Amino acid sequence: MTEAANPLSAVRCFLLDMDGTFYLGDHLLEGALRFIEQLHLQKKEFLFLTNNSSKHRGQYIEKIKRLGLDLSEEQVLTAGEATAIYLKNRHPGASLFVVGTPSLEDEFRQHGFRLVQQQPDFVVLGFDTTLTYQKLWNLCDLVRAGVPYIATHPDFNCPTDTGFMPDIGAMIAFVKAATGREPDVVIGKPNRFIVDAAADKLKLPVSQLGMIGDRLYTDIALGSSTGITTVLVLSGETKLEDLKDSSFKPDYVFENLAGVADWLEGHG
Repeated sequence: MTEAANPLSAVRCFLLDMDGTFYLGDHLLEGALRFIEQLHLQKKEFLFLTNNSSKHRGQYIEKIKRLGLDLSEEQVLTAGEATAIYLKNRHPGASLFVVGTPSLEDEFRQHGFRLVQQQPDFVVLGFDTTLTYQKLWNLCDLVRAGVPYIATHPDFNCPTDTGFMPDIGAMIAFVKAATGREPDVVIGKPNRFIVDAAADKLKLPVSQLGMIGDRLYTDIALGSSTGITTVLVLSGETKLEDLKDSSFKPDYVFENLAGVADWLEGHG
């Protein structure tokens, strides 16, 4: 573990990555439930945070409940919901052309947006596992016409039990090749917007949040964009040797959530 300038004990709410941090596939990782128990003992909060905008937060709730932790929908924030919060705070009730799954479309409707096919106020690109060529064509037409263009997150690939599937970053690259435009705003990790949305949801200042995750370029990079305390766990994608060449340095490093629980117990 590396000691940090930002004390871990001062964090009031932990933003918690899921796959590779709390679980891997359909199995809880070591110390996952004990970490949550330690937070309860110290009256700290947690919020699961994911860049994946293809699923509604309720689908993550169902999975986590199956793995043994009971929680509410208010304890999960997806990049899709964060995008809805971002737009609602700035342009409530706007009309949107959404390239996304039915779950993502429902997310925007629940936040009071009108989904349209023509003359939208904004276009929103999500991780669309129901993508069609016609959707991409329509999106490119609108982007080329100058409609404000928002992407839910930047990931090029999404991890699966058998490898990787192309994520929204590949779709962003397609649109750029066809139109010459990048998104005007990208909401998800490592961008500050998703942390602002988390603070809004939690009713806490950003300075009282901390991020725990297994990816340097998304989870740990949030430290650079927001100044929050970051914790790297080595239970997922990142190996200890990866730190040497990374420009993103965590405040703390642990093998897994069991190590974080031990630290909190010793410094509570």
